[in-house]
Amino acid sequence: MPRLYRQPCIPKATIPTAAPNPTDNLMKRRQFVRATAAAVALSADPLHLVARDPIHRQGPPRFQIGLAAYSLRSQFRFMKGKPQTPSNDGPAIDMIGFLDYCVAQNVDAAELTSYFFKPKPDNDYFLNLKREAFERGVTISGTAIGNNFTVGRGPKLDTEIQEAITWIDRAAKLGAPHIRFFAGTAAQLASAPQRIEEASEALNRCAKHAATQGIFIGVENHGNLTSNQMMELMRRADNPWIGINLDTGNFLSDDPYGDLERCVPYAVNVQVKVTMKTPEGKAYPADIDRIGKILKDGGYQGFVILEFEENQPYDHIPPALDQLRSALS
Repeated sequence: MPRLYRQPCIPKATIPTAAPNPTDNLMKRRQFVRATAAAVALSADPLHLVARDPIHRQGPPRFQIGLAAYSLRSQFRFMKGKPQTPSNDGPAIDMIGFLDYCVAQNVDAAELTSYFFKPKPDNDYFLNLKREAFERGVTISGTAIGNNFTVGRGPKLDTEIQEAITWIDRAAKLGAPHIRFFAGTAAQLASAPQRIEEASEALNRCAKHAATQGIFIGVENHGNLTSNQMMELMRRADNPWIGINLDTGNFLSDDPYGDLERCVPYAVNVQVKVTMKTPEGKAYPADIDRIGKILKDGGYQGFVILEFEENQPYDHIPPALDQLRSALS
């Protein structure tokens, strides 16, 4: 590549030469020894053999607010490929109806959760959704599947991986830059040392394919995964196309906000819930303003998707979106 700027040539005779300093050589030798020792220590730790570095971001935090289709799960005509009787809480919808609802709520983006696609969707179905979203000025932020990578090595895990790869290709067809995956549950990952290895291997296999399609895999803190488990999954990730799908309501701990702070540097997508839960599973209102501050202080840039899980979504989603907008402003 041609250089845009070249230093003027200075004759060698005009460049001052400093006398050798024995201390400099000693310092360089010490730095080399320390660096070598650190490298050896890291290589001896299997958690550091490969690592997903925190995401390097440029400029101030920026957010695109959106809505997950799961927020209206009771109103869809299909659920995981089967007909569903919509709730009486409001009008029934399909995925295009959901896009219309996003327009009505003036959100920037929509997560088209795969559970609510029509049964056996084909390429034309995904291309049509991509067109419909574009014509409405709604960005498709991603999609989601309900995989499980802690079923143990063998045919079941191979099937889970192949299905996940199929959905990566569908996300690419849909124009979704992100797909959220489940690694398993906290109990499953903690039950045996090989479970975290198997889940990580499966994620890395999927990410290798996702990289060819330009799709980010967001590992969600679903199933009560702890922030320690999330960090371990990131330490074992060997691909920059893997990150965290950070769900603000999924840390059942004594310090969920601290857990969020720890994970923000690895987040490729954020889902906000209006409630959190204690370690015993008791729900309480989330501090949306505090969540907004955590995302700002963490320098996050990208989609912030409301995933509303309470009843009467048509009544409560609009004020929840207003609260989220205020917290991120």
